[in-house]
Amino acid sequence: MDQTVSKPATAQAAAPLSEAEKNTIIAGVLLSMLLAALDQTIVAPAMPTIAAALGHAQYLPWIVTAYLLTATAMAPLYGKISDVHGRRPTLYAAILIFLAGSLVAALAPNMLMLILGRAIQGVGGGGLFALAQIVIGDLVPPKERARYAAWISGTWAVASIAGPLLGGTFAEHLHWSLIFWVNLPLGLLAMAIINKPLKKLPIAAHRHSIDWAGAALLVTATSLLLLALNWGGGTYAWGSPEILGLAAASTLFWAVFALRLAKAAEPLISLNVLRNAIVLAGALSLFMLQAASIGLSVYLPVYLQTYLGLTASASGIAMLGLLLGTVAGAATSGKLIPRFVHYKRLALAGVGFGAVCVALLAYVAGNASLASVIILTTCVGIGTGTTFPVATISVQNAVEHVYLGVATGVLTFMRSLGGALGVALLGAVAAGYGLPLIGEGSATKVQIASATPFAAVFAVSFGLLVATLVALSLMPEKPLRGRVETDTPVLAE
Repeated sequence: MDQTVSKPATAQAAAPLSEAEKNTIIAGVLLSMLLAALDQTIVAPAMPTIAAALGHAQYLPWIVTAYLLTATAMAPLYGKISDVHGRRPTLYAAILIFLAGSLVAALAPNMLMLILGRAIQGVGGGGLFALAQIVIGDLVPPKERARYAAWISGTWAVASIAGPLLGGTFAEHLHWSLIFWVNLPLGLLAMAIINKPLKKLPIAAHRHSIDWAGAALLVTATSLLLLALNWGGGTYAWGSPEILGLAAASTLFWAVFALRLAKAAEPLISLNVLRNAIVLAGALSLFMLQAASIGLSVYLPVYLQTYLGLTASASGIAMLGLLLGTVAGAATSGKLIPRFVHYKRLALAGVGFGAVCVALLAYVAGNASLASVIILTTCVGIGTGTTFPVATISVQNAVEHVYLGVATGVLTFMRSLGGALGVALLGAVAAGYGLPLIGEGSATKVQIASATPFAAVFAVSFGLLVATLVALSLMPEKPLRGRVETDTPVLAE
């Protein structure tokens, strides 16, 4: 059965782009994506300094939460908006919103304004995550697109490593506001790089409409869910009226949003996309995989510091295996996808291998050496990294180009939501074993005598990877489209 979502439409072709112009655009959108990724990691080391400067330390978690809420909730909206109005104006809007938020945060005289600036940053940042992959999807046919997955994974790896280093250096030796000021020249540089070649991408005709009521319902439902996940087990008990109320309200808004999708003349997310088996299975697999990956990346440094006794800087170096392994896995998978008819097997083998390594890590957690932990986590990264290009390319290949933005936005949304769920789930497991919750970028001087809490955390990560394996196995496989279809991107009028 053909899993392609089709829609009769005329198309408007763009002027041909040279390979140099394509590479210039890709470099520019990845630089803009780096901005958004950096701002997820650069703030944590500077938080004590920010609290000392602005006061109201009890609101510090909102510096992270505000960005997470708006970035996750807005991701699927940008896909639809870019399908309607074109990539260039939508990408420019996302960058400008992000830079406006950075300016508000840099000039913030108090904690409230800083949190507001971070929320504005997230509104733009959510678009940068999705649009980078959408624009690459415009430029490169699915059969060749996988090789760029390593660039995307490399961007995340750079942000994961450079963010904490820059944040700590700026806060300790210069001024904390520089973590936001640095975005301005980088953002303007990204806009300058992509300005001329991006003009050759087509702009969709404006007879389509955006379901703003549906967008408001989606943002509200997502925000309520993320608040419940962020506050549960920490600020409030999981069974408290506050968390139960947020969960109930989120469920209600999700139900109304689903009704809106069924009734709207042109829904925010096309039902043709949501009904596609490849899109559903691909999004679910990345949801589960990101839950395991983010949860592991948060609690692995806690294990290294509180059980193996490493310093914060040493644990950061030990984490390089997981990060670089993920890049290596994505790069290898991206190169091999065009050579395999049954390319899904790359992800199945990779996730299976990663799951075995996580299970071994859980088994030896009590008496593992540092070398064995680094080897196992590197293997986990290599295994799980293979899935990101396979799932992304499969979903983008399953839909017609007119739905590329919507499908990629859904994928980005599910990936971000999975990360939030993973941190909350593993945090609940850790708290159940008496392990203190440690925020990203923070270190603890507490030494923990038993590895049981960490073994439990790793075991839950193993379960999430098994769930990823199941979702991937259920995802139909469709031959990848090549350049024979079109050499230039098109958008429906």
